[in-house]
Amino acid sequence: MPARITAEPLSAAAFAPYGDVLEVTESYDKLINAGMCERYNDRAQLDFGPGGRAGLSIFRAQPRSLPYTLDLLERHPEGSQAFVSMSQAPWMVIVAPDVDGRPGVPQAFLCAPGQAVNFHRGTWHGVLTPLAEPGLFAVIDRIGDTANLEEVTLDPPILIVS
Repeated sequence: MPARITAEPLSAAAFAPYGDVLEVTESYDKLINAGMCERYNDRAQLDFGPGGRAGLSIFRAQPRSLPYTLDLLERHPEGSQAFVSMSQAPWMVIVAPDVDGRPGVPQAFLCAPGQAVNFHRGTWHGVLTPLAEPGLFAVIDRIGDTANLEEVTLDPPILIVS
């Protein structure tokens, strides 16, 4: 039987070692648009590395379900990567610490509607994991000529439950 972890609600404090949680908080930075819009300013540490530039892509991922078998982790050594859901559908984010160049014990987080994440450069994470249709995300990450992807297959896999 695979090892088992329990997905927990996403919070900025729990996710801080891996990146930024993008969400509306109690206090905004300033009012704009004649007082009709709250601006929550500069909420992610975007990093596109030397020779890279910002890219905005649209991903459509097939929904998964819980329990979920985690068998692949990846990281981007040359830049950050942000996942911004384009719907109110539930989704899950999986991260792991780096232990001597390999992923350590993963953590799984269930994202509430309106939450997005930005993985810091080099953060081990699971693939995009929507839990319902439509699985649409805007992804902001590094575009460049060098390889920016490392993958590790987990053997044995890890079962994620809610």
